[in-house]
Amino acid sequence: MSCLHKSPKRTKSEEQVRKAALENGRRLGLEGDADLHFLLGGGDLMKVRSSSWKKVRFYKLQEDCKTMWHESRKTFKSTQTFSIDDIDSVRKGRQSEGLQKHTDPAVEEQCFSIIFKGHKKNLDLMAGTEDEAKQWISGLEKVITQMQNLSRQQKREHWIFNCMRKADKNDDNKMTLKELKHFLRQINVEVDDTYAAELFGKCDKSNSGSLEGSEIKHFYDLLTYREEIDVIYMKYAQMGGQMTARDLLNFLQVEQREQVSMEEALRLIQKYELDETAKQKKHMTKDGFLMYMNHEEGSILNPAHAPLYQDMRQPLNHYYISSSHNTYLMEDQLKGPSSTEAYIRALMKSCRCVELDCWDGANGEPVIYHGYTLTSKVLFKDVIKAIKDYAFKTSDYPVILSLENHCTVPQQKLMAQHMKSILGSALVTQPLEDTLPTGFPSPEELKGRFLIKGKRLNKLDAAFISNNTIEDESVSEEDEAADSKENGQKAKTKKSKMKLAKELSDLVIYCKSVHFSSFEHARDAQAFYEMSSFKESKALALAETSTTAYIHHNMDKLSRIYPAGSRTDSSNYNPIPMWNAGCQIVALNFQTPSKEMDLNQGRFLPNSQCGYILKPEFQREPSSQFNPHTLTQGPWLKKKTLHVMVISAQQLPKVNKEKHKSIVDPLVRVEICGVPADCATKETHYIENNGFNPMWNENFQFTIHIPELAMVRFVIEDYDSTSQNDLVGQYCLPLSSAQNGYRHIPLLTKRGDVICSAGLFVHLMLLDAK
Repeated sequence: MSCLHKSPKRTKSEEQVRKAALENGRRLGLEGDADLHFLLGGGDLMKVRSSSWKKVRFYKLQEDCKTMWHESRKTFKSTQTFSIDDIDSVRKGRQSEGLQKHTDPAVEEQCFSIIFKGHKKNLDLMAGTEDEAKQWISGLEKVITQMQNLSRQQKREHWIFNCMRKADKNDDNKMTLKELKHFLRQINVEVDDTYAAELFGKCDKSNSGSLEGSEIKHFYDLLTYREEIDVIYMKYAQMGGQMTARDLLNFLQVEQREQVSMEEALRLIQKYELDETAKQKKHMTKDGFLMYMNHEEGSILNPAHAPLYQDMRQPLNHYYISSSHNTYLMEDQLKGPSSTEAYIRALMKSCRCVELDCWDGANGEPVIYHGYTLTSKVLFKDVIKAIKDYAFKTSDYPVILSLENHCTVPQQKLMAQHMKSILGSALVTQPLEDTLPTGFPSPEELKGRFLIKGKRLNKLDAAFISNNTIEDESVSEEDEAADSKENGQKAKTKKSKMKLAKELSDLVIYCKSVHFSSFEHARDAQAFYEMSSFKESKALALAETSTTAYIHHNMDKLSRIYPAGSRTDSSNYNPIPMWNAGCQIVALNFQTPSKEMDLNQGRFLPNSQCGYILKPEFQREPSSQFNPHTLTQGPWLKKKTLHVMVISAQQLPKVNKEKHKSIVDPLVRVEICGVPADCATKETHYIENNGFNPMWNENFQFTIHIPELAMVRFVIEDYDSTSQNDLVGQYCLPLSSAQNGYRHIPLLTKRGDVICSAGLFVHLMLLDAK
């Protein structure tokens, strides 16, 4: 395939396109880059959908350096685009299900896939040569990385610059009043004609009827002026309108409540100040201050909690573990597709416990799907290969494979064989110690390892007895495999037995599945590695009626919670009460965007997003009498008052992009989720027709009793008086990882992806309650 192709028809002159591309390349730090130049020139790629549908299409990066253009043969649309921001990753080779099924292994080096965020289908592509494929992959990865590395301020400038360019309809590098109004609608702000004319008049110094050059710069400065930042800056800038290092230190200590020295103030000036003269004077200008506020030090997430900061050498059961239910499903659990892609997506979000529903398949090969339903099937061995390839891309800590086993003995033997051959030495097949273990190893000791959770025919001590024989090769099926078959699925009778292959049984070391009878029975008769799965209703009842017993059970054993089988739409339950009871493996449907998944993402946001979070000490210490419902005195009771001032937001996305004139009416809701006494919600008024720079300046106050278990969630919605509000963006994190002071909050989509240019600006203060 040749990279020469007729370029798309354009209204802009080639010179204007070239200049815009150069400017955007410079903004991305890729000026003169050969790979960027290659993408901007574009080329032919073969799009692969099936064995019979393989079509050559022309692809190129547009001059904004953030939009990919490609031709389409659909009758109603001759071209299509997608944003670089929508790309999750670029995978080299035949790593997608589509390319593995529909291409020959011989073209491995010519293939790559573009993986999108959310539910959009992968784009499977094949270049003409290996070198071309390498250049496409290298170029795309560079642009994606550079876009991600831009500060929030730089992303906003990049976005506004390109919106201005699009509004310049006749490409004369001037902006008329009509073009200005079109531009304002593009950036999600509705203004009346009088205000638009007033703003235009302020900038049109030449009275020419259009803005150009310095006038456009003046308009941009007026548009992006942050009054709230100006007020904060001027309050602390004591020296001729500029902040000295002493002023900045004063701001950090007084306003941000940071325990820092002069060295930190000087470091921030060196890092963020753009004006060399100010930098030499050890001053920070307003622009430098805005850069600082928009970077990680000015973010709500404590930078000290972003990397791995917790003790990872404690027993496995001392951690909350990010866990998925029905991991194989892309959608609902009645007729949705099963896919290895679902496992990849969960693992790339640092999920550390995935579920495999295993059934007998054709040709003797076990398959994974939701039994007794119309969900599609995927080969067990293909799932294990995908897990092997992606388990440790985002976290080194152990992955638990939770087996729901419905297979006959011959296919169980094949399951064991596949896991041993594919996972190799990474699979834990015997205790780490040479003697019978008395407790769990730590995540640190299990780095890069896989644990199997499932049924076992005997106790673990049998592994240390030579020539041990198993008299009964069947085990009770009283667990999730029986309990979860609801809604017309063929539930098996209680106390039923199933045959278990010794080969599969022997792979279960630290996570042996057993039926839960009572906390007393578990304490007296079960080994530490014998764990139970609880349906959400059972777990919630125990968390409410036997709270202290459940917490103590989880100090010694692992507990897995799973959604009720009645959730055929793959909806989720609230994980908070389960975490409050110390449950570690609180499994959610990762494929379903929801408030519950927001909470899960927030819970595992700190600690390098490694999928493990150390439980508070009062959930680990055997002498603890903590009960989330009673708030008795103890080290857990640290009553605080949280003051939140919701100040402003910037560049909120349009919710209804189909309606050209649709503008967001934003409101902000602050939610506290934790022990029952701490759960609360406060909401601002809505602001009409302004998604660009809405300002609320509303104060809220919350009483927090157990701050170590509290999560804070910020939600922005588009107010609608006639129907349910639409989500604009949200962000959730543990209260213990939130910084005091003036902070910027990044916003995420309903699927948990960052909205590049948008943000919320707040002031937080967590104080000891009087």
